[in-house]
Amino acid sequence: MEWIIQLFTVESVARTVILLGLAGAAGTALGKIRIFGVSLGVAGVLFVGLLLGYLKLTIDSHVLEFVREFGLIIFVYTLGLQIGPGFFGSLRSRGLMLNGFAAAIVLLGAAIAVGWIASGRVELPAGVGLLSGATTNTPSLAAAQQALKQIGAPDGAAAVQGLAYALAYPFGILGIILTMLLVRLVFRIDVRAEVAAAEKAQQPTRPKPATRNFEVRNPNLVGRALGKVPGLANSGVIVSRVSRGGVVDVARADTLLRQGDILHAVGPEEGLDELRVVVGADAHVDLKAMPGSVTNRRLIVTHSSVFGRELAEVDIFTEHEVVVTRVTRGGIEFTPLPGLRLQFGDVLMVVGEAPQIDAVAAAVGNSNKALNSPQPIPFFLGIALGVIVGSIPFALPGLPAAVKLGLAGGPLVVAILLSRVANTGPLVWYLPTNANLMLREVGITLFLAAVGLKSGDKFVEVLLGGNGLAWLGFGAVITAVPLLVVGFLARAWKKLNYAELCGLLAGSMTDPPALAFAQQTTGSDAPAVAYATVYPLVMLLRVFSAQLVVFLLYKAATG
Repeated sequence: MEWIIQLFTVESVARTVILLGLAGAAGTALGKIRIFGVSLGVAGVLFVGLLLGYLKLTIDSHVLEFVREFGLIIFVYTLGLQIGPGFFGSLRSRGLMLNGFAAAIVLLGAAIAVGWIASGRVELPAGVGLLSGATTNTPSLAAAQQALKQIGAPDGAAAVQGLAYALAYPFGILGIILTMLLVRLVFRIDVRAEVAAAEKAQQPTRPKPATRNFEVRNPNLVGRALGKVPGLANSGVIVSRVSRGGVVDVARADTLLRQGDILHAVGPEEGLDELRVVVGADAHVDLKAMPGSVTNRRLIVTHSSVFGRELAEVDIFTEHEVVVTRVTRGGIEFTPLPGLRLQFGDVLMVVGEAPQIDAVAAAVGNSNKALNSPQPIPFFLGIALGVIVGSIPFALPGLPAAVKLGLAGGPLVVAILLSRVANTGPLVWYLPTNANLMLREVGITLFLAAVGLKSGDKFVEVLLGGNGLAWLGFGAVITAVPLLVVGFLARAWKKLNYAELCGLLAGSMTDPPALAFAQQTTGSDAPAVAYATVYPLVMLLRVFSAQLVVFLLYKAATG
């Protein structure tokens, strides 16, 4: 049994891996335990790490620093790839109002933390730790640690920050839920009626393309090429099939129309109505149901030769007389315009003869294996690029030193931008969902385990001392005040639907347990829609506001 004792007492690679594995496994299990429907989630890893640190089962400080930073880089990079596609879209239309309220919650919480720190009630490391824990936002904890490191804070600052985060975190979760319940009570909300209204309001503003069949009766179209039909080019409507004399064929731009031709069209209802006026009348037949050699299939774009090319430029479709009628990207289905640029993972609905479709499929890739296989070269290249960008110094007026995005901000910004680009030549920045989720969990688990192991030896001392109780109170204020102010304001001023408001509150704290509670109590998906709308901007604001608090208050303290 002596070898077991040595394994846990003598510093080694094996001991490091075992402790990190125990913290990750036990912490994840702890985070899944639900009490009244609420769980700690990934923060359970932090608490197990604190326990191991308290028991003196620690790791070499240099190794811990590497594990913490590397885990952080993996986490924020994969997070950026996830939120990137929806980030800019979330800033439009109704999303702008929701993001405005969410941003107010973020900034108000930061202002309160700045007040505590500037007044001398808490030190800078503890203050930013309370801000991160009270808002249940781990990336901001990591970003603040990076900022503390940049200003040359002592080694113990990171440990103090981690302790403050751990103390404030539990009420951070409960505070969101209590706010939801209080808003419901004060405004006497009928949840069932609110949910019905929310579901009606959340109907897709861009409905799926419809299909119609038209008979050519307009004599002015006889002898005219299909591609020259007035209004067709910019209507968003695609004509995929044409029937003449009972024979169904693929519709092409150069198909010359005749009286009595039947056209099968796909597109938005408005465009279809306009086309019917030009063509003649609805046909009482469905060309898709008629026998013939023309069929339709879904093809996945996975071949690098077509990435970034406009649909009209890809000659393979014209050569094989195959028509693209619909494109699905990011879960949204729409009819393509000629200027649409193909991206990795696009799903094309095509119409044509089976042998011709096979040839097109080979050209665009159509490989499920490629879609689900990770791309290691662009992944590591993206991480390296993110670290480089994070190391670029930016001189801001009024600050004592140049500011850097750091290991938290650099990879996050680069990942968001790369997710918008989708691919650069043969490099595909897309990361399969399962791979993204796995890497993200591994990254945040390593980070939290390292933070807990480093801070655990002081946790009980701080918790039972005077600072612990004071920190709990400060954290509760940072959690509750912004949520209550904005929650009541959004309801009273903008009459925000309760289900949507709950999603806004949960999203402003980037807190999945609160979102789960909102969905359970409302029985609606509306909270998830609002949560997803504000999540990208909130995550960026949380990360950068934590860094800004450190830099600004450091300047104030040093004059």
